[in-house]
Amino acid sequence: MKTPVFLGSSVAIVTPYTETGVDYDALARLIDWQIESGTNAITICGTTGESSTQSLEEHIEVVDFCVKHVNHRVKVVAGTGSNDTAAALLLSTEAEKSGADGLLIVTPYYNKATQKGLIEHYTYIADRVSIPIIMYNVPSRTSLSFTAATYKELSKHPNINGVKEASGNFPLIAQTIALCGGELNILSGNDNETVAMMALGAVGLISTSANVIPSVMAEITAECLAGNFKKATALQSKYLELMNALFIEVNPIPVKTALNLMGKNAGRLRLPLCEMDTANLETLKTAMRGAGLI
Repeated sequence: MKTPVFLGSSVAIVTPYTETGVDYDALARLIDWQIESGTNAITICGTTGESSTQSLEEHIEVVDFCVKHVNHRVKVVAGTGSNDTAAALLLSTEAEKSGADGLLIVTPYYNKATQKGLIEHYTYIADRVSIPIIMYNVPSRTSLSFTAATYKELSKHPNINGVKEASGNFPLIAQTIALCGGELNILSGNDNETVAMMALGAVGLISTSANVIPSVMAEITAECLAGNFKKATALQSKYLELMNALFIEVNPIPVKTALNLMGKNAGRLRLPLCEMDTANLETLKTAMRGAGLI
């Protein structure tokens, strides 16, 4: 049995950008609010953090700042994935030096590796770091998915701890849990699937919605971990419209817009991401009003 990097809700936190860089004061305030609201871990420099627009140097700096500011109050998971194995290793070793508790490594995008290539990619990194790796399966962005057999093979490595599953492929998830058991900790990567995945055996989630409703996502996962799935389902259903609205355009456009509407200063988006379509913005505002956020 492998101990999960964290249990419950980890926010895939946004990165507040200015015209010239990162607004570290704003990032610090967002981190503090998350911890005060009951979030169990901070995931920094993931998809929601717009890591794909960061230089290697900036990425390393943001992770280092987050680890130091969190200061062991909760766990920190550093997004360190790349379609270049050498770059992913560099980011991973730097995150380990900074003191991150775990690494979130997405499948190599654009290259579209084979299953053998996935095994070699993750094994190469895992052999060269000492902190646990959470793999990230998100075929909607990468056009690539693990198979259960690949998960089984990778779960044998002591440094490969889990996977953030955002495929929406429940047969794959069920088969993976059956094959891997406690050797691969499953985390939900889709907010609106959290209860169903935790009913199957997932130990938590890495959440976009937690940026705006951190206490709600923490409560949903806590109820699931306690076996109170009826209560968790009711809570997820209550906020389902909001969760869906946060993906009405590509993430993180809606969630950064929502945070700014709440006065939380999530900063600007970086091109090629841009401001929301007017009609979609109204849909997001309606959902936010329904959730009592504005």
